[in-house]
Amino acid sequence: MIRFDRVSKVFQGKPVVDDLSLHIAEGEFTVLIGTSGSGKSTTLKMINRLIEHDAGKIYFAGEEIHKFKPQDLRRRMGYAIQSIGLFPHWTVEENIATVPQLLKWPRARIRERVTELMTLLHLEPERFRRRYPHQLSGGQQQRVGVARALAADPEVLLMDEPFGALDPVTRLTLQKEIARIHQLSGRTIVLVTHDIDEALGLANRIVLLEQGRVVQQGTPLALLTEPINDVVRDFFGRSDRGIKLLALGTVAERMRPGSAEGEPIQAAMSLRDALSVFVARGSERLPVIGEQGEALGVLHFSDLIAQKALS
Repeated sequence: MIRFDRVSKVFQGKPVVDDLSLHIAEGEFTVLIGTSGSGKSTTLKMINRLIEHDAGKIYFAGEEIHKFKPQDLRRRMGYAIQSIGLFPHWTVEENIATVPQLLKWPRARIRERVTELMTLLHLEPERFRRRYPHQLSGGQQQRVGVARALAADPEVLLMDEPFGALDPVTRLTLQKEIARIHQLSGRTIVLVTHDIDEALGLANRIVLLEQGRVVQQGTPLALLTEPINDVVRDFFGRSDRGIKLLALGTVAERMRPGSAEGEPIQAAMSLRDALSVFVARGSERLPVIGEQGEALGVLHFSDLIAQKALS
């Protein structure tokens, strides 16, 4: 879907991206992560030609990106950023419809698409459609920004620190929404973040960059359990690696047959969140239920501690 072939970018005589080769597969959720100045945002912006690369080649859908006019390329790629950039004097509906209007979609199709996306992102259409950005919370504005990026059904969704300015609760909610959208649509998503937990929770594949080069790439589990050097090991944290590994597993994977007293937890809950429930309740066992509320089994605190110790 997207391929970098020995790509470089220099700013003021200093290489920001240095001989980068990278392949992002169709339908994959790829997260670019690294310290400040590692080249992750520059890498993302070169995909849709917001920044032009100096050397090497970048391919999209099998074609070198310079074969596309920049505006044509960008219309095939949704783009969501931290600052959102909504037009303040346009309604929510008008903001979401920006690209479909440029593409001259029929009015009825635009309205239908806006309604579909607002529903998908839990923005009640009749309640929010005619509101203006200043009448929304930060989280609601970010949802509108994501809806606008998805409006023309792009082949790729590019996201540059999209949730960085939000409070932790809103941020977590929107992360779950993006994960759900990816699961439902199968859309190729490339996200830039400096948040390790965000990367581990969202990515199919993580690309760790340092000084414009790939240090290591792979699944979240691979980077946590098989770091290739001390740079990777230190970046993902030596001391709390066990906790991060718990975040990758679900209760369903560790529960046993049986029953227990108390308020049940969902089988889809992460083991990390389950550990927090154990600590808050001071329990040794928790009953587990499925999506329909059916009893499935029991989770033992000792099993989580054993898994953490193995890491």
